[in-house]
Amino acid sequence: MRGQRKNESFLHRISRFIVDKRNLVFLTVIILVIFSLFSMGWVEVENDMTTFLPDESASRKGVEVMNSEFITPGTAQVMIANVTLEQAWAIYDELAAIDGVQMIEFDETAAHYNNVSACYSVTFKTAQTTPECEESFKLVKAAVKDYDNYISSDIGNPMGDILDKEILLIISIASVLILAMLFLTSKNYLEVPIILLTFVVAMVLNMGTNFIFGKISFVSNSVTSLLQLALSLDYAVILINRYKAECAVLPRREATINALAESIPEVAGSSLTTIGGMVAMMFMQFKLGPDMAICLIKAIIFAMLSVFIVMPGILMVLGNVMEKTEHRSLIPDVSFIGKFAYKSRKIVVPLFAVVAVLALIVSSNCPFAYGYTSQEATKLNEQSLAKKMISENFGSTNMLALVVPSGDYESEAALLEELEGYEEVTSAMGIANVEAMNGYTLADKLTPRQFSELANLDYEVASLLYATYAAEQEEYGTIINNLAGYGVPLIDMFIFVTEQIDAGLVSLEGDQAAMLTEAKELMMGAKNQLMGENYSRMIVYIDLPEDSDETYAFLDTVRSTAQGYYPDGNVYLIGGSTSAEDFKISFEVDNIVVTAMSILIVLVVLLFTFKSIAMPIILIMVIQGAIWINFSIPSILHTPLFFLGYLIISAIQMGANIDYAIVIASQWNELKEKYEPREAIIKTMNFAFPTVITSGLIMSVTGLLIGNLSSEATIASLGANLGRGTIVSMALVLFVLPQLLLVFDKFINKTQFKFAKENKSTAISGGKMRVSGMVSGEINGTIHGVVDAVIEGNANFTLLSGTSEEDEEGYDG
Repeated sequence: MRGQRKNESFLHRISRFIVDKRNLVFLTVIILVIFSLFSMGWVEVENDMTTFLPDESASRKGVEVMNSEFITPGTAQVMIANVTLEQAWAIYDELAAIDGVQMIEFDETAAHYNNVSACYSVTFKTAQTTPECEESFKLVKAAVKDYDNYISSDIGNPMGDILDKEILLIISIASVLILAMLFLTSKNYLEVPIILLTFVVAMVLNMGTNFIFGKISFVSNSVTSLLQLALSLDYAVILINRYKAECAVLPRREATINALAESIPEVAGSSLTTIGGMVAMMFMQFKLGPDMAICLIKAIIFAMLSVFIVMPGILMVLGNVMEKTEHRSLIPDVSFIGKFAYKSRKIVVPLFAVVAVLALIVSSNCPFAYGYTSQEATKLNEQSLAKKMISENFGSTNMLALVVPSGDYESEAALLEELEGYEEVTSAMGIANVEAMNGYTLADKLTPRQFSELANLDYEVASLLYATYAAEQEEYGTIINNLAGYGVPLIDMFIFVTEQIDAGLVSLEGDQAAMLTEAKELMMGAKNQLMGENYSRMIVYIDLPEDSDETYAFLDTVRSTAQGYYPDGNVYLIGGSTSAEDFKISFEVDNIVVTAMSILIVLVVLLFTFKSIAMPIILIMVIQGAIWINFSIPSILHTPLFFLGYLIISAIQMGANIDYAIVIASQWNELKEKYEPREAIIKTMNFAFPTVITSGLIMSVTGLLIGNLSSEATIASLGANLGRGTIVSMALVLFVLPQLLLVFDKFINKTQFKFAKENKSTAISGGKMRVSGMVSGEINGTIHGVVDAVIEGNANFTLLSGTSEEDEEGYDG
């Protein structure tokens, strides 16, 4: 045993430590899992996709300015179906009386009463993230609960709660289906719970450590755990298959150590292409890509660590029991796939070339959608159903926020008037045209006489207030020369007067003070929404779709019009359409970057794996062909594809599905040296089929479940494209790749190369030697494969990888 220990590789020593210290590992993991269960609650989730736009994008800059300058109150659209106009007005009065409701838009036009239904636009006094707003929103829902109601609002983060429930349901269904698939492809019943237990640990640890990022996207928060399971379940299968093979000839402890030592490089190598696809996403300008990439890379690393550290201990504890639950393989013989590949090789290869070229052309014309609200999931939740009902009965609204430098009411009024003159604009509202009282707008300049009549004040009191205001503004000449003609914007004077009352400097009768205070509250609400310290905000409604070239052209018109009034100041336009426009701009760059980087990274990994120039090109073309076919389907069906689904899924498909091709190519390389091409491809497909079909079905089922059970359009789009793409990849890997390997085998051989370090030939005669690695040669017969043994006798072989050393001390077994 001393000789064996002396000649052990580093991985064997690490593996021995993990297996022997399994109780310490269990204790540590239990502590970390408990910690993670608590730390999951620390993860902040960002639901606004505009925050992931590039820093230099116009929408991102505008949103930052708007958030710092203005208070955006909570809003809700409330539709009540099957009510008379009289009932609708009664409901209006009831809603208007609710504490915390600042304003309700409702009238008898088709915009608010149509098809025997009423639609109320409710604005609350406080921001939607405040507890006060959430409480007022609950009162609104309670007030209409007995009616046929549809309520659309982001107050209280309803989508977050909906997504949490949906993902829990998807994980539950996926777990059952994955269990069934693993039972079919396994040869031991207990290995399936062991695999799932290993991944539950990985999931919990990954979710519990997301707080280190501060804030992650709602997309990453929802799908990372599912993708972690789908992308890395093979790692556990690799280790458990190694363990069963070692147990056939070694005691359980030594079998576990050897299995782990041999699995570490194999799993790490398998993960490189998957991680490579994730790394490609990190180069995206749209920061949702890097956000998902980092979360998924961390998930894959935790999956590997759980397999390497947790699973060996479980195998040691449950190994004896597992041996008693063996069953025959339920995977049928698939020799027909290999036979078909050999017979059809001269037909399928040119046919694939034609299909791939056509798919490239068709997919390049795929209609992309960039507007977030233009997408609709197969499943509708309460929120999306409400939006759909409101849109169908009252039409959809496309709202823009125009932010301009503040302080110039005349320019604001002129800009609003010009904007309302465009036929694309249905309405435009700003501080300069919001009606306050008796036909006056908030920005209208009133003289002392006009203000006294409006506020029902004595003229002398009003004049005194105006003089005080002028003094504060250091306009002393006005006090002396023309106080009677001095005009002050209505909103400024109302706020000034109420401040004087609050300070005790002005005393008014109860009714007058109450009227002024009530007016101030309304005006302050408008001021908080429309006036900031440095900028003013205008709300512009346009009669154009959120996502169209016509809309993007009109956005430029609005910007240039506003810039004409503020040539020396910054002008920002924010809304769903501007975000869609920025998404489109970033996509044009990200599409090229992600495609190129994912192919380049995977190509480098494959070059080192196969030491051949032709083989990586063949494998990449198969998966790239699958990507083109996958995204040809939306083009053929004329179904707009959300741009994010294309970017992320193309990277994942290239990084993850390439593993199926690697399994087949690696086995073919090994068997073609021993058998004739026909027999070699038949055996290759029989060997690879269980791995490909198991991993592929898990990935595709997971994707299709997300696509059909998630009511969030972005997440549903990712799932649907992932599921469909994986099915296409499996089909090409099983029914096209074998033909390519047969046809191009000579070309693959001619393009093989070796690295500078040559394999060393080793020969012994009658001695002892410890060998751990890939060998080729004769050891009392011919051997080619992975060897971990002590050789005693005559041997002549080439060490392809690993280590060998003469055992001077002897081997004691």
